[in-house]
Amino acid sequence: MKQVLVLINPKSGVSGPYRYIAAIEKVWDTPEHDVFFQFSQSAQDGADKVRRAIDRGADTVLVVGGDGMVNTIGSVLVNTPIRLGVLPAGSGNGFARHFKIPLHPTEAAEALFNGYTTSIDVGKVNGRLFFVTCSMAWDGALVESFEKYPFRGLVPYVLAGAQQLLEYRAQSFYVDLDGEQLTLKHPLIFTVANLSQFGSDVLVAPDAKADSGYLELVAIEKNNIPLVLSQLHRFVEKTFHHHPLVINRHFRQMTVRRKTDSPIQIDGEVFDGGTLIKVEVLPSALNVIVPQ
Repeated sequence: MKQVLVLINPKSGVSGPYRYIAAIEKVWDTPEHDVFFQFSQSAQDGADKVRRAIDRGADTVLVVGGDGMVNTIGSVLVNTPIRLGVLPAGSGNGFARHFKIPLHPTEAAEALFNGYTTSIDVGKVNGRLFFVTCSMAWDGALVESFEKYPFRGLVPYVLAGAQQLLEYRAQSFYVDLDGEQLTLKHPLIFTVANLSQFGSDVLVAPDAKADSGYLELVAIEKNNIPLVLSQLHRFVEKTFHHHPLVINRHFRQMTVRRKTDSPIQIDGEVFDGGTLIKVEVLPSALNVIVPQ
């Protein structure tokens, strides 16, 4: 019998957590599964509950939450045989959208129940793990403004981005990318992607593969942004990252040096980035359940 922990962020979901509980019970409550539910009251609380569940024999963890909770729980499960399944209940749901996990609770529960287990890569930046994206320029600073809004969704994300366009002061990045030396004088976008999007279907690395053994860098200099945006058809066709003014690289290890400390975003959360940033990929480090 499979031991399944369902860990729920009680603040996630438009209409509360109980429709997720009902959906999971409807689909996963079978003689082959012993399902138990717990609420995650904080990042530390959620991580502790997962560790205790593993000690009791849990082999599957279903997370009801957004990318931040996926990061917290996934970080506990890296390099273990435990499977992670995600029922999206956040604002952006970049992890779930990349794997085409349905947003409706019952459909998500069914897709995971009938899905398969695969191993995906994990990113690591200055000791912290990430599963979706890590951003270090304006694309990272805007998350700090976004967190101040009392509501979530695409609209406040756009508003936060517009605000940071006025406030953000670009600085030079000196980059070592698997031995290749790059200098960006005034990068506005500097995102490392493990998966294809930030969330809310806002793509940053359309070609990103979860199990490639590489991370993907997408960067654009501030002065080149208008020229890139002028070719809107590339965004519709999901080929903007192939624009000649967009830096697009696959890599295993990267070091970034900059003069001034500024925040970086990791899976939607803001952290102190420092002036020296080291990024690497951990190949096939997390087992996840994905739809067929």
